[in-house]
Amino acid sequence: MLSPYMLLLSSAPSNAPYVLTGTGAAVVLFGLFGCFATCRGRSWMLRLYAVALCLVFMMELIAGISGFIFRHEIKATFLSTYSAAVMNYDGRDDVSLSVDGLQRRLHCCGVYNYTSWVDSVYFHAAGIPPSCCVSLSDCRGQDLRDISVCAHKVYTQGCYELVTSFMESNLGIIAGVTFGVAFSQVVGVSLACCLSRLVTAHTYEMV
Repeated sequence: MLSPYMLLLSSAPSNAPYVLTGTGAAVVLFGLFGCFATCRGRSWMLRLYAVALCLVFMMELIAGISGFIFRHEIKATFLSTYSAAVMNYDGRDDVSLSVDGLQRRLHCCGVYNYTSWVDSVYFHAAGIPPSCCVSLSDCRGQDLRDISVCAHKVYTQGCYELVTSFMESNLGIIAGVTFGVAFSQVVGVSLACCLSRLVTAHTYEMV
């Protein structure tokens, strides 16, 4: 679900879905290791688990801060990549299908508006893509070739403004969730260290 739209965020193939999947799998494995360490009552395992959580916390913190700092670069990259996707649209390749999916889901058309398609290769051959149509039953091929008629047939809002405004309006929520998840790792580290001390103290008492 994510990889098609990642094509619109970078001109090169993105490894982001694999990185996210790998990170999630690592967190699950660390969690299982923490449960095993708790059941076994081994202090060194608990300390190792705390170190692993510290590493996860650092990665999440760096990712969150980097996303905030480089948000303007992300927007600029999306603008250039999406503009190129519109200019080179052919309706068949993966990038073109991603453009269609974005326009249908967000009810937008073109980069800044539907007139962004006028300079594209596809427009001179077939007009504006059907994915811009408000209603497919009311969108004929000849209508899509006439830019004046298109104004009443297609979505008029550009996808760039819609996507970037969504990012800006939800930036606080994204940051809150990111730091909330990171804070849970800090709690996990504290609990693991406390339990490790208790296990060590209990071991000395047994001796």
